[in-house]
Amino acid sequence: MTNNKHFFMLIKNAFIVTIFLIGCASIACAGERLTVAVPTANIRSGPGTNYDIIWQVYKYYPLRVIEKTRQWYRFVDFEGDKGWIYKPLVRNIASVITIKEKCNIRSGPGTNYKIVFTTEKGVAFKVINRKGKWIHIRHADGDEGWIYKSLVW
Repeated sequence: MTNNKHFFMLIKNAFIVTIFLIGCASIACAGERLTVAVPTANIRSGPGTNYDIIWQVYKYYPLRVIEKTRQWYRFVDFEGDKGWIYKPLVRNIASVITIKEKCNIRSGPGTNYKIVFTTEKGVAFKVINRKGKWIHIRHADGDEGWIYKSLVW
């Protein structure tokens, strides 16, 4: 009788661990952050080219995946907007997007460095490096500099 109890306890524990691992995998998938890797990409209302184009995004635009189908990702962006994008158009590239109306981009990682340009809300950049709370960024047009972490998503 004790062996049966032990056996059922092992089965129960294995089942709990399996459910836990499946749940963790789902959460990891749901939080995956990807980046648009092409110059321009259409965002659609559903997972296919037969769905309406609801807006367009540009290179280095960051997305947080919330659902996957065979060839499409459903995502949410920095403003909470949702849409669908074709999988081959995105890659696992570190990127950020500005969330403030006016952001200073500097020549180095600190306010003591010269402002090289300013940008508005909604401009995407590739991440080159990080130093403390500063991020070295590059725009698709080649402009680069450093931005403070709280200014981006």
